[in-house]
Amino acid sequence: MSSLNKAMIIGRLGSDPDVRYTQSNTAVATMNVATNERYTDSNGEKQERTEWHRVVAWGRLAEICQQYVKKGSLVFFEGPIQTREWEDKEGQKRYTTEIKALTMQMLDGRDGGGSMEYSSGGQGASRPATRNASPKTEAVELDQDFDDMNDDLPF
Repeated sequence: MSSLNKAMIIGRLGSDPDVRYTQSNTAVATMNVATNERYTDSNGEKQERTEWHRVVAWGRLAEICQQYVKKGSLVFFEGPIQTREWEDKEGQKRYTTEIKALTMQMLDGRDGGGSMEYSSGGQGASRPATRNASPKTEAVELDQDFDDMNDDLPF
């Protein structure tokens, strides 16, 4: 049997996306997404716990995140979980676990209605969104030139 590495989260951005560019001029967006769990504890009291997730988007998807989502935006991200190893300024090995976003869907469009979905094939590559378009979800291909779109966007 093969394996599966896929995370799907819906949450709110804790801050605006932090976008940087690699030496090869590929955009990389880093975002912190909060998810909430509500439950009743053993004493019958309602509790809420917030979990923070680090999400990274590459290429055109990173640029779309920078342009269209901001602190507080409700978003859906889908992609594999990956752990990276890096060295801090003191030379200590550090590890970061993050979700590599392959799909991003904005869920809180203008006036609370509608949503837009964007997909990416990974670092610098792009592929069309794979979900079927419906009245509430409009799939958009990343190959479009977003600068040519008019201001009547549904979000």
